[in-house]
Amino acid sequence: MAPGADRRPDGERHGVSGDRIHPAAGRGFEVAVEHYERGRPGYPDDAVTYLVRELGIGEGRDVLELGAGTGKFTELIVHTGARITTVEPVPAMRDALERNCPTVRVLDGTAEAIPAEDSAFDAVIAAAAFHWFDGVRALPEIHRVLRPEGALGLIWNTRDEASDWSERLTEIFDRLAGEGAPRYRSGHWRQALQRSQLFGPLHHRLAYHVHHVTPEAFLDRVLSVSYVAAASEDERARVLAQVNELIATDPELGGQEIAIPYRTDVFWTRPR
Repeated sequence: MAPGADRRPDGERHGVSGDRIHPAAGRGFEVAVEHYERGRPGYPDDAVTYLVRELGIGEGRDVLELGAGTGKFTELIVHTGARITTVEPVPAMRDALERNCPTVRVLDGTAEAIPAEDSAFDAVIAAAAFHWFDGVRALPEIHRVLRPEGALGLIWNTRDEASDWSERLTEIFDRLAGEGAPRYRSGHWRQALQRSQLFGPLHHRLAYHVHHVTPEAFLDRVLSVSYVAAASEDERARVLAQVNELIATDPELGGQEIAIPYRTDVFWTRPR
């Protein structure tokens, strides 16, 4: 158990409703569910298989996914036979998760206040979510709910910005994020893990895949970005106008299908 943590159920200690998530995540993901489902890619088979193997996810195992969103990752592990519990703080995302993954347990909560008993899970997973967490509070909570031989798995899809258009796309909406906004590529999440000293070495595996979308789904991908979804109507209109211009002028984006290259970073570690 994390140093200093008491052993009462977390909902009793903190109260799920009293915990806040980043405003951009709260506002953006609440209104962007349909864009998220249509525009976001899943995760490549080799990355999922690697994480399932290293975390020992399978029949009879108890697995917790934090910040599960609409179930993009969850639906890829339901076939393992594990008992899956998901925690998602955004109501609209939670509703979509229940529709997409009706066999898993869906709870309202946050990584900083996990509504679960101590040592309840063999594995904890965060898919495209850990960078949103307050590591100082979330890591002791994750440590608390993990069994001694358990493991923490993290996975992210990031657009491969080797092409000019992908770099330009980032420039279009990056300014909406503001200084110090939570991002995977900032590396702050890794620093939080290292400073906590609650977990051992971080193991890494890299995979690549391509997400093929229609031009409409390409716009959904842009609108699924929390900072874009949470922006004012005028700001969103400005972003969409610039993205439509990019689609119209870049030869790689013409036609009825657009190929978006992604890299998938997979990490796992064990509690100390």
